[in-house]
Amino acid sequence: MRKLLPLLFTVVSIASAHAQDTGAVRQACGSEVRTLCSGIMPGGGRIKQCMIEKFDKLSDGCRTALKDAKAQQAGK
Repeated sequence: MRKLLPLLFTVVSIASAHAQDTGAVRQACGSEVRTLCSGIMPGGGRIKQCMIEKFDKLSDGCRTALKDAKAQQAGK
């Protein structure tokens, strides 16, 4: 899992900077954010940190969206 944390952080950072990617990630990961990070106030990177800490609990669809966002950014 520790090897995946930098990947998640990088992907979330990239996705946050690009509206199209953010939409896909939000759609795929929105329920996890609402469920796993429900007590976290948005802002200051707190949601990103929550997702990093809960990475092992994310759905396959969310993980795929994060990986796709990273791959899409790498191709730009």
